[in-house]
Amino acid sequence: MSNYDEVDFFEALDLIEDPYPYFDYLRAKGPAVYLPKHNVVAVTGYKEGVDVLRDANTFSSINAATGPIPPLPFKPEGDDITEQLNKFRQDMPFGSMLVTQDPPDHTRSRSLLTRLFTPKRLQENEEFIRVIAEKLTQNFVARGKFEAVSDYAHPMATLTIADLLGVPAGDHEKFLPLFGPLPGQIGGDVDLENNPMMEVGMHFYNYIEERRREPKEDVMTELALAKFPDGELPDLTEIVGHAATIFGAGQDTTVRLIVAMLKNVAEKPELQEQLRNDYSLIPAFTEEVLRLDGPTKAHFRMAKTKAKVGDLEVAPGTTIMLMQSAMRRDPEIFENPNELRLDRKNNMQAQLAFGKGIHMCLGAPLARAEAKIALQTIFNRTSSIAIDESQHGPAGARHYEYEKNYTQRALCAVHLLCTEK
Repeated sequence: MSNYDEVDFFEALDLIEDPYPYFDYLRAKGPAVYLPKHNVVAVTGYKEGVDVLRDANTFSSINAATGPIPPLPFKPEGDDITEQLNKFRQDMPFGSMLVTQDPPDHTRSRSLLTRLFTPKRLQENEEFIRVIAEKLTQNFVARGKFEAVSDYAHPMATLTIADLLGVPAGDHEKFLPLFGPLPGQIGGDVDLENNPMMEVGMHFYNYIEERRREPKEDVMTELALAKFPDGELPDLTEIVGHAATIFGAGQDTTVRLIVAMLKNVAEKPELQEQLRNDYSLIPAFTEEVLRLDGPTKAHFRMAKTKAKVGDLEVAPGTTIMLMQSAMRRDPEIFENPNELRLDRKNNMQAQLAFGKGIHMCLGAPLARAEAKIALQTIFNRTSSIAIDESQHGPAGARHYEYEKNYTQRALCAVHLLCTEK
């Protein structure tokens, strides 16, 4: 693509496989710039983006999932549109979900879910991850090849989040086909009625309704009976919605991370050997993959009042697109930002893949544990993995298909060859 001046980022299929030249083009214009369409300010600067993420009083998360599409169901009026946003929240995509909530609702909702991510629960879940990873690798290493999404990352992430949420073990297999499309699909999101997440929600409705009638000593009962800090029991549909959201989020981003990690080690034999020889480097490698090729490409905020983003004055109702894939490569923060370096300092805090501010991802420790175990288990069972050139082409002429999505960087498939130990 030669003319970036007029490109519509939300429709540009040419930017899907390699968006980074476009991000560099925007960065050259400044850390925050207006785009030509949709009343959007794109932020590529790290500091400028973090300032927005930390200011929940000025910037609403109501449009976090899909940004300017569809457009606002109202015309912004006055110097503060908070009341308008509250009035029309139910008409906005995902408007009642945790990811789009603002305080005080977000604070109350998040308090319901923190018990799922205690050190004790995460340790129990980690044991489950190890068992699942071992079982999955046994299924494909003898074949000498596997597809990273469908054979490994997707079932691993799906079963892991199902276990964390307390889905009965006998029902785990029901959830494997329920892998919904990501918000932000170019060409329009799938209607909720046709989205597999609707079926996920129905399963959780039945579980939680049953546990409220007949409590058991299990994780699902803890979730069903979780109360707000003031002692109020949430409406059944509200806790079901949060559970389904956590399920979907626990699938999507973790799958993409594991697949990106496997692609990287398969493409770089020297790096693969280095990691195989020293597992202690895997956490640093995970952080660099999150920084360089993390699942979230862009997410959004909306100015509630007149505000400044970098040096730009923005009006109420302006969409702020936080281009994480660009922010994580800001040369003002990261030396040689396009290089994968295992010796970066403080990358866990700086790489932004799990957000900043009040919406910092609750599941970050879980995702990191899954990624580490996924790679270690593959290494334990194989002596090498490599890109299947019959599927992706030879080195120097590779082709990978990414989902046609403006919010997520999501590989559709990565075919790998492996040699069993």
